[in-house]
Amino acid sequence: MAEAKPIDGRSLVRRRAGLRLWLSAGWLTLLCAVALFAPWIAPKDPLAQDLFLGRLPPFWVQGSESGYWLGTDSLGRDVLSRIIYGARLALIVALVAGSVTCVIGAMFGLLAGFLRGWVDMVISRLIDIWMAFPPVLFSILLIAVLGPGLWSIIIAIVVIDWTRFARVVRAEAMAQGAMDYVASARVAGRGRLGTMLREILPNVLPTIVVLLTLEMGIAVIVEAILSFVNLSISTDDPTWGGMIAEGRTSVHQAWWVLVFPLVTLFLTVLSFSQLGEGLKDRFDPVLR
Repeated sequence: MAEAKPIDGRSLVRRRAGLRLWLSAGWLTLLCAVALFAPWIAPKDPLAQDLFLGRLPPFWVQGSESGYWLGTDSLGRDVLSRIIYGARLALIVALVAGSVTCVIGAMFGLLAGFLRGWVDMVISRLIDIWMAFPPVLFSILLIAVLGPGLWSIIIAIVVIDWTRFARVVRAEAMAQGAMDYVASARVAGRGRLGTMLREILPNVLPTIVVLLTLEMGIAVIVEAILSFVNLSISTDDPTWGGMIAEGRTSVHQAWWVLVFPLVTLFLTVLSFSQLGEGLKDRFDPVLR
């Protein structure tokens, strides 16, 4: 009889990483496509109200109405259409806020980790001071000062979360700066800026990409929290956090108003998180 081959641990990790990547990327791609083509995909106008159709159940529950696949809320608005249009705001906040936060935080982290000295001391003290503020309360305070709106949400997320990138990238840049290839580049006559951009940055880039995906998930959560407390955009516009807040008050009469946007939010944040974990396993130099 043929002996069973031992399971390669690295191969198993790569398979799991690949599965996480495919599942998370598939959900996020579907969500992006739905948000992009929302006017053609959404079955109803997300703002249209009809009190005679209030709290209709989903299509598989007795008493449902044709065309309202996931039911309606207390004002007769289509839940599915509002989830689809709410994905637009969630993804815009995730992409814009996550990207700007990544650029600012990574820049400060690279400068602190590679240049060291007084530059590192100033940036590190600034990070410590910034992280002393509770992030959720700080974001609510910023929105109260700036006023509700899309750009206010993005600014609040960037102001709060750039320190997350700066601390991690600083540590990675310091570790890479101690490597022999950096010393070789300096001996070869390459300047400090060229060494940082051409030698340090490419080796820190996998960590930055992982942090970016995680930050996008955090941005979606922050936007949902602000929508939940009516500090996001207009209360009439569909947002996942606003739908969850509304569904919470009528969960015993219309559970679907709460459950469906909550499940969508959970899957989206989980997908961003698992995408980051999958990329981390894929780019891990030990596994490669």
